[in-house]
Amino acid sequence: MKVAVRTLCEFAARSGDLDLRYTPAPTPEEGISGHSAVQNRRGAGYRAEVPLSGQCGGLLVSGRADGYEPYKKRLEEIKTHRGDLARVRPAQRALHRAQLRAYGALLCRLEKLRKLELVLIYYDLSKDKESPIAEHATADELWQELEALCARYRDWAAQEQQHRLRRDCALATLTFPFTNFRPQQRELAATVYKNSVRNQRLLLEAPTGSGKTLGTLFPALMAMPTAGHDRLYYLTSRNTVRHMALDAITLLNSKQSEPLPLRVLELVSKDDACEHPDKACHGDACPLAKGFFDRLPAARQSAASHPGILSQTALADIARLHQLCPYFLAQEMARWCDLVITDVNRMFDQSALLHALIRQNEWRASVLIDEAHNLVDRARGMYSVELSQARLLKTRRNAPKVLKKPMDTTARAWQALVRETPPGDHEAIFLDALPGALLNSLDRLVSALTDYLTDNPPDLALQELMFESLAFRRLADVFGDHSLCEFQRRARGKARLTLQNLIPADFLTGRFEAAASVLLFSATLSPGRYYRDLLGMPEDTFFQAVASPFAAQQLSVNFTPGISTRQAHRQRSLEPVAQLICRQYREQPGNYLAFFSSFAYLRDVLGEMTAQAPDVPVRAQQPGMSPEDRTAFLEGFSTGSRGVAFAVLGGIFSEGIDLPGDRLIGAFVATLGLPPFDAWHQVLKQRLDKRFREGYAYTYLIPGIQKVAQAAGRVIRTPEDKGVIWLIDDRFLQPEVRGLLPAWWFAPDRPSGDG
Repeated sequence: MKVAVRTLCEFAARSGDLDLRYTPAPTPEEGISGHSAVQNRRGAGYRAEVPLSGQCGGLLVSGRADGYEPYKKRLEEIKTHRGDLARVRPAQRALHRAQLRAYGALLCRLEKLRKLELVLIYYDLSKDKESPIAEHATADELWQELEALCARYRDWAAQEQQHRLRRDCALATLTFPFTNFRPQQRELAATVYKNSVRNQRLLLEAPTGSGKTLGTLFPALMAMPTAGHDRLYYLTSRNTVRHMALDAITLLNSKQSEPLPLRVLELVSKDDACEHPDKACHGDACPLAKGFFDRLPAARQSAASHPGILSQTALADIARLHQLCPYFLAQEMARWCDLVITDVNRMFDQSALLHALIRQNEWRASVLIDEAHNLVDRARGMYSVELSQARLLKTRRNAPKVLKKPMDTTARAWQALVRETPPGDHEAIFLDALPGALLNSLDRLVSALTDYLTDNPPDLALQELMFESLAFRRLADVFGDHSLCEFQRRARGKARLTLQNLIPADFLTGRFEAAASVLLFSATLSPGRYYRDLLGMPEDTFFQAVASPFAAQQLSVNFTPGISTRQAHRQRSLEPVAQLICRQYREQPGNYLAFFSSFAYLRDVLGEMTAQAPDVPVRAQQPGMSPEDRTAFLEGFSTGSRGVAFAVLGGIFSEGIDLPGDRLIGAFVATLGLPPFDAWHQVLKQRLDKRFREGYAYTYLIPGIQKVAQAAGRVIRTPEDKGVIWLIDDRFLQPEVRGLLPAWWFAPDRPSGDG
């Protein structure tokens, strides 16, 4: 029974309160960088990242000690932090010390040492300062302590070993929940299974209607025993897709001869799970944090023994029974569940929990990423941050006296930046270098805010300022040609500084390397090289397209060689576009969606159409629609209803909605969906051209046509659907554009219509 030193100590050496006071924890990348900074200072003979393992109390305990100096018999454990070392809580220090002493026990047994110097080094990233805490211990006392930890963990480990055996036996004989697969679903499942057992990375284009959710989860689960996978992660970009995955698991379980011994966790955000958002995460403020680790073992056992899915609701009930924070109970159960269904952030952002667990436990994890076409933009957002001058000035007005000095210093740094930057008429200015004075002031501001928030009641404005400043500072430390620094002077006191990620590959490569197998799948995922390059996937990543379950005979695709929707021709296009929509509606009345590049263009065509054909029922998407407004908009697509609904391409109604049958019989797309040809996109084009020699395609063409395919894909949702698509722009007939449209739309022996 194997266990990592850190996992062992986190299980057996923690007690007391959950205490997450405002000590800005370094990201995993910052931690690695800090470790390297300390290790590189050591002299000749110093051994870094020393692999250690040994059998103790029926367990194989292993890990990597940060550093060892053999001639001094000195073992080091390095912990990175920011700010006052006194803010590292006693319980956290005790955990760090337990890890160091566990490594010491293994080292003494391996090297046959009688005693050892143990040094816990706290390294302040902001100040580049080491604070060592040294002690000496004998091999006998260290081994006795390790035996005590192993004794506390042994019963749980035996339980987990039996669970793994039962799980793998059940998954090896997993049966599909239906008598037959959908068309192409068997091919989809076979492809996913092979990718899992071969531990490969695959970009899989699987059209709507191919049963992707069940068609990926079923084979990935079935492959786990053969592939030796410890964990399976199903990652999504939307809550609705997460719920579909949970429903698929419920269905799969219900169709087995016996309930699956499979632990499934729904992992949600802290905002969704927190019971006391007005309280800080420590025992002095929140009753659910008080004594958290003392009550955790019973709650953990209850959750592990829960017969169903550990959904958000189920886990909240368990947490309530044991008077624990449900969010941090979920964080704990992510260590012990076989399948985790959650947002893509949990694997790919700066503080990704799942990635950290893979590295810590050296797990072989299989990763499924649904709606993977969204991952490029989502990842760019994960590694982008905006700093607001207005937030600082507003918060400073009511700030406590102790914070006035660091806030004033930061405000002066902002003023200097504004003075030194050439006027840009409110347009963004791209800076070649980061403003050093502002960055230095942010370090002092974060430190002061941390100290204040630790000792005082929660203050939302101060928290937001601290998190924004810290996030900016972190990304500034790794600034490079993968990102862009934008300065914008909107008005007096309202300047903004943004670190905008352009190429997420530089941040995500390590995430993909850590997983044993990876599957990215979506209805629109071609060309595969676009995603491979921008996401930082390995060169040997495969691309495969599953044949569509739909036939070209279901769909009439029409082009308009005489209409241009280019910005320069926009006004001239209003009348012919409106006429085309009216003609199609009158020839075949029903429900249609018409997509446009902007709300302004939408309103112009809508006005023209209302004037030309007041008899045609129309309605339009509005900016900033509430959930109720969105629901009402979609309810207009009812069986038997008729009309044309106007929407913006790339908006909330252009993907992720199902309107089968006569709820939607056609779509008009009056744009190529190309991003604006502004200064920002031109810089992006230059960077992508330099890196991949695909600047125009990666910046404009591929993202634009992807949106078109997603929007037009709303028309055919089942094998019984029939419909019409109008692609309104002469550029759709260009070979490089048409080649990016779904191949199944076009029968090889049937020409498409022209308008």
